[in-house]
Amino acid sequence: MTTETTPAAEKPAVRKSRKVGTVVSNKMEKTVVVEVTRLVKHGRYGKFMKKSARFLADDRVFACIPGDVVEIEETRPLSARKRWRVRAVVTAARREG
Repeated sequence: MTTETTPAAEKPAVRKSRKVGTVVSNKMEKTVVVEVTRLVKHGRYGKFMKKSARFLADDRVFACIPGDVVEIEETRPLSARKRWRVRAVVTAARREG
């Protein structure tokens, strides 16, 4: 009588959430603030409104400056408020000099 059991290490892959937003601050060490804007339709009046949320994202390589459009990806908690990491720079802002 043989029964096959899957080891605990073989969990199904978890799909991580991704968002695209604009870097608004890089004044912290290894951290950037990314503002994600979305359109929401009002339930009664049907008017579209802009809603924005700010996320702290991990930027280990110091690649982002304010104005960059970046893609962030959900990750494990890295600090009290930081649960996202910069995956890629979609559009770079103008750099001086």
